[in-house]
Amino acid sequence: MTDWAARIGWVVGLALFVALVYWLMREGWKWRGTLQGDLPELPTTPDETGPARLTMSGRYHGSTTAGQWLDRIVAHGLGTRSRAELTLTDAGLDVVRPGANDFFVPAAQLREARLDKGIAGKVLTEGGLLIVTWAHGDRLIDSGFRSDHAAEHNEWVETVNSMIETNTREGAER
Repeated sequence: MTDWAARIGWVVGLALFVALVYWLMREGWKWRGTLQGDLPELPTTPDETGPARLTMSGRYHGSTTAGQWLDRIVAHGLGTRSRAELTLTDAGLDVVRPGANDFFVPAAQLREARLDKGIAGKVLTEGGLLIVTWAHGDRLIDSGFRSDHAAEHNEWVETVNSMIETNTREGAER
């Protein structure tokens, strides 16, 4: 014989515990967004960006404070994982995210591109993520992307870094 009253009590208690944990996680996410409220609005894509140097289809896995791969940035939708279409032009990096906030990183704000194995909430094999470091306001931000075709990552790293070197050289000559 089963004691239905005890069983129902345990199920209800467990459901309440799960709901409490979910609510606490949600409140923590909202609090993190409030703490990052000083982050300026994200730039939007300019009307004229020029021809595409590279394009990539894949996933956006989030953004963190540069060098701190667990310090997720959630303000302005940067913490929302999504599909992403990346386009690199002479004007900068355009990130189009269906169902989430799109953003644009001007070429002058790009600082580095590298391959890494993880970013907050996502860990892959060595070199499985394309990490783009960029300046926004007074912060350096690492944004993590994974292409549908991981072989594209190396070309992206080389192209972005050579673009940064060219922009730095041209800026120093002025």
